[in-house]
Amino acid sequence: MGTSLPQSEVAGREFEFPGDLASVAGSREEVMQFVCEYCPNEADQIDILVALHEAMVNAVVHGCGDDPAEKIQCSVAADASEITITVRDPGSGFDPASADPDNYSSSTLTHGRGICLMRSMVTEVTFARGGAEVRLHKHIEHS
Repeated sequence: MGTSLPQSEVAGREFEFPGDLASVAGSREEVMQFVCEYCPNEADQIDILVALHEAMVNAVVHGCGDDPAEKIQCSVAADASEITITVRDPGSGFDPASADPDNYSSSTLTHGRGICLMRSMVTEVTFARGGAEVRLHKHIEHS
């Protein structure tokens, strides 16, 4: 079972991972071990896992060029009601407006479906650093 935090306390952890696809699964699991300490609800854990995977793959493919010498920065903050995961890559980013869900069409976009998937899994997805940083916010349920 997860660790319970008083409402006002925030737990956090920083991670750094190689920017290649071969490292994604292990890196994702390392982050999820920390997340699961503060997120007792299995359905929320699965949602976070899927969104985190998409964010990490996007960072690897688009920000790092699948190069293990490049690094992905990941930070996690958890309190009693929310988990926030920030995934940052060294790339030049993208225009976040191009991932506007109101303009999404699976038949016309070659990219952007992962962002739509992230948005369906977590409470809020936001971008910073010109799209080279994604923040995943998830309100968590306590069983």
